[in-house]
Amino acid sequence: MFYILLLFVIALDQAAKLWIRFHMELGESIPVWRGFQLTYIHNSGAMGSSFEGYGKFFVIPAVLIIIGTIYYLHKGRLNGAVTKAGAALFAGGAAGNAIDRLMFGEVTDFLDVGRGISNFADHAISLGLLFIIIQELIIAPLQRRKAKRLCH
Repeated sequence: MFYILLLFVIALDQAAKLWIRFHMELGESIPVWRGFQLTYIHNSGAMGSSFEGYGKFFVIPAVLIIIGTIYYLHKGRLNGAVTKAGAALFAGGAAGNAIDRLMFGEVTDFLDVGRGISNFADHAISLGLLFIIIQELIIAPLQRRKAKRLCH
């Protein structure tokens, strides 16, 4: 499941970016529905255009995250479906943006909800972190309490 989700995130992200690059002009916006539009921009920084111009420095950390995630998966350190899904989303998002940075020197962003322009990889990273936080702060403590009650 981990690898399927990882590859799905990368494929969805890259396919969407490819469609945007081939069908829209840089700076063009297409309204989709109220409060949401597709706006094609290049981002040479990090999520939300922070660290503008320093995007190439995020390639090595992204590769290390992907390698580390796969290492922890194979060592059995990623416990639970929620953690594995979160790690796959996070690593897939990191890979999607790293591919852009390696190929183009910047990331293609296009999802515009009025508070910044992002892409599927950015949202996969955020959702992956949310899954991991939910697992560690909510699910795992509940499981430990339940196991403790069963032992007594």
